[in-house]
Amino acid sequence: PVGGPCARRGLPERSVPHSAMVCNSIHWFRKGLRLHDNPALLESVQGVDTIRCVYMVDPWFAGTSSLSINRWGFLLQCLEDLDTNLRKLNSRLFVIRGQPADVFPRLFKEWNISRLSFEYDSEPFSKKRDAVIKKLATEAGVEVIVRISHTLYDIDVIIERNGGQPPLTYKHFQKLISQMGPVEMPVKMITSETMGRCTMPVLDDHGDRFGVPSLEELGFNTEGLTSAVWPGGETEALARLERHLERKAWVANFERPGMNSKSLLASPTGLSPYLRFGCLSSRLFYFKLTELYKKVKKNSSPPLSLYGQLFWREFFYAAGTNNPKFDKMEGNPICVQIPWDRNPEALAKWAEGKTGFPWIDAIMTQLRQEGWIHHLARHAVACFLTRGDLWISWEEGMKVFEELLLDADWSVNAGNWMWLSCSSFFQQFFHCYCPVGFGRRTDPNGDYIRQYLPVLRGYPAKHIYDPWNAPEDVQRAANCIIGVDYPRPM
Repeated sequence: PVGGPCARRGLPERSVPHSAMVCNSIHWFRKGLRLHDNPALLESVQGVDTIRCVYMVDPWFAGTSSLSINRWGFLLQCLEDLDTNLRKLNSRLFVIRGQPADVFPRLFKEWNISRLSFEYDSEPFSKKRDAVIKKLATEAGVEVIVRISHTLYDIDVIIERNGGQPPLTYKHFQKLISQMGPVEMPVKMITSETMGRCTMPVLDDHGDRFGVPSLEELGFNTEGLTSAVWPGGETEALARLERHLERKAWVANFERPGMNSKSLLASPTGLSPYLRFGCLSSRLFYFKLTELYKKVKKNSSPPLSLYGQLFWREFFYAAGTNNPKFDKMEGNPICVQIPWDRNPEALAKWAEGKTGFPWIDAIMTQLRQEGWIHHLARHAVACFLTRGDLWISWEEGMKVFEELLLDADWSVNAGNWMWLSCSSFFQQFFHCYCPVGFGRRTDPNGDYIRQYLPVLRGYPAKHIYDPWNAPEDVQRAANCIIGVDYPRPM
């Protein structure tokens, strides 16, 4: 942005009207819940007197949305952590209740704001929302700074280079990004030094007016809620990144780790929810991986496969950015129209982990309890719901993941479901996951099943994946009769 209100600082003092002497800024957090590699925030503090960091929570939405208590809990922990880190800079996070379009005009006046900054969000709903806020800011004479930092690349440039269309195969996507030049380096962390003379005004009643709400305040019943397997926040994200890199270095060859029963459990080095909420910068992760690879491999160039987790994410963002129907079958130009069955009873059994197939039920139980499952476990339950067994639409599975999965992103979640149900990207995907054999090969002893389905704990490994085939005396010895204590298979 050029020539915004804060730019008048360059004028001789006598020619600057008194109202222009004080320049106040707002940084609006949405994703990007971090102080490291936050270019919009870094730019927003330059040449201003004050900055307030805000996050908007709509209590009505919290009470009516389908997001699980785990997802809300993770978000609130991210906000608590952000608030703690801002306190170190003699500031606080301003959590404001209400809709951005209703709240911002009031804040612009009340706080005498001359600059607003936020991170670019490529998803269709977000672009529409942000266009409204930009218009309101312009009408109020507020300069707007928007910077890209949730993705490695400018998604719009990828599409432009592909003739205005998103690349619909991963191979073609890789070709496009290989011609785009290097990823931009992360910007420096926000510290008291980078803040310069910019202050962050905080009043004594801040906690009452702008504190991070509790789950109870948002209408959740927290009785019996266990501590989170995935604690939210930038501090945790950066600690996990270090552990992740140590593990990568130990593996040294950077191959995709083989699947076993331990892979199925939440790992202290897992990063996906932190990338989704922007507690961890994808660019920082990218450059740390590159640095480590060169160190271990003696300066050889890293293969594109090293960045698989990050590149698939960008691929789905590119596919969804200009397609508001990306999360639907009907009206979605890249989705195959399939006559799926409508079967609410079967869908509910799948979602609640009551299909009678222990491998499927254990995965869905872990998802509901912890908010995360391994990517191959996602393949297994998606195949079972859609083309493998139940022939129920991928849209229904996507909604359940949207509710329960901590790392569910609109584009990535819809893209993965279309892909795994053979609805888009490549239809000739014949790999089908057996709801008995796949689990048995992964965890022959059945420890994963016993952890998440304690009712089956007494079953021997031989029968734990298909307990309905166990003789009656084995079922009695296991203290679990199929059809009574655990459902028969659908």
